[in-house]
Amino acid sequence: MDAITRMRCFIQVVDSRGFSAAAREMGRSKALVSKYISELEDELGVRLLNRTTRQVSLTEVGESYYKEASDILQRIDDLQASVQSSHTGVRGRLRVSAPRSMGDALFNQAAMAFLAANPEVSMDLRLEDRFVDLVDEGFDVAIRVTEMEDSSLIARKIAPFRTVVCATPEVIATYGAPKVPADLSSRPCIIDTNYRFKQNWGFSDGGRRLSVVVRGRAEVNSALGGRDAALCGLGFLRTPYIFVASELEAGKLVTVLENYESSTQAIYAVYPHRRHLSGKVRAFVDFLVEWLAERKKAGESCPA
Repeated sequence: MDAITRMRCFIQVVDSRGFSAAAREMGRSKALVSKYISELEDELGVRLLNRTTRQVSLTEVGESYYKEASDILQRIDDLQASVQSSHTGVRGRLRVSAPRSMGDALFNQAAMAFLAANPEVSMDLRLEDRFVDLVDEGFDVAIRVTEMEDSSLIARKIAPFRTVVCATPEVIATYGAPKVPADLSSRPCIIDTNYRFKQNWGFSDGGRRLSVVVRGRAEVNSALGGRDAALCGLGFLRTPYIFVASELEAGKLVTVLENYESSTQAIYAVYPHRRHLSGKVRAFVDFLVEWLAERKKAGESCPA
């Protein structure tokens, strides 16, 4: 058996968090998977995994080997996918998840443009604001607006993303412009219940995270509904820039607390695994990156 096969087996055991789960994923017996790992450790002359009756964990050298082996396999798979796609083209069925508000405003257009450009691809696009489980629900890729945390998922940044706090000039004149985020706690705010923390608005002060509890009479589960509430003078709104860009340019809404907005938030394409990334997923993500860049270059409404 070749070294690449042993390497893949090791990666699968780590990703699956056990020999039994890895064996099921690979369609091999648990005994054979264990044999592969033992042969790999014997060949390297080191122990890569700590084994107990309940779980496996990486040794210190195992962690280093895992990272390097992942990169090597990624390059191999990238090369294979590149060669295959050059001969077979982009084809197959894609299952994509995206936030409803961002999907309706932006990604539905991009997804349909991708389908139009790739006649051998079909797509199941789910626009919903819940946090889907890519693996359990069988999604190929999800579009998420977030600050990426450590995760077993693989993410690619596809565009910067800007969030703003804004209100009408009349609201600002009545209640005063907040100087620091904490000032919002004493002012009426519009709550978008699609946000993960809803009434807890997070900010950044020189890298230090701040959280402010806000309140208001208007609660909506729609970014467009929040925009309408702000235009009616119901308070300060926290929303993606793309939904209020025209109103800001026209002076109907005015931003506040710009220096406290996080600069690390972005739009990401997230996949369950980076190994065996299919050509259709790779092509779709590449298309999104280029489509958003062209849109921004043309001066059209964009996330930042």
